[in-house]
Amino acid sequence: MFNRKSKRSREANAELNITAFMNLMVVLVPFLLITAVFSQVSILNLNLPTGTSEALPTDEEPPKALEVVIRADKFDVLERNSGLLKRIENTEEGYDFKGLNEFLQQVKAHPEFNIDTGVTLLMEMDTEYDTLVQTMDAVRLIVRDERELDEYGNVIQGELFPNISMGDAPPEAAATTEVKNP
Repeated sequence: MFNRKSKRSREANAELNITAFMNLMVVLVPFLLITAVFSQVSILNLNLPTGTSEALPTDEEPPKALEVVIRADKFDVLERNSGLLKRIENTEEGYDFKGLNEFLQQVKAHPEFNIDTGVTLLMEMDTEYDTLVQTMDAVRLIVRDERELDEYGNVIQGELFPNISMGDAPPEAAATTEVKNP
């Protein structure tokens, strides 16, 4: 009987001391929130090719369709119906994104392409992701000098061809070597 009494007294006096745990949480939660890395993700809407079985009327001229083929050593800018517009060779540093952007600005200024906002990027299977993203930026936006700033000090940018579709590049031999004006 004596053992029961001491057991009851021990159970009745047992309390949970969570003060130390609460102090830890008060310090730890703000610390984790402050030191967390927040990454920004931008999403680009892509137009993926769809299988259409509709036949185009033969009496109408097919619409102009601009294509940029990413090869291992160059960019080929093509008009789907008329062929190669320009071949932009790589520089010593790698792909010539600035040259591509400048040529696409000239194409956009041409009356046949100034209304169109779509372009198709065709790439070889071993194209790096970084190359794809930089090419998409060169095709989407007009890159201007840092000297051209707005009233808030931001670089002025415009749109070239924001509607981007993607696909696989045809084999090198299938590309035409004749350069035509846009």
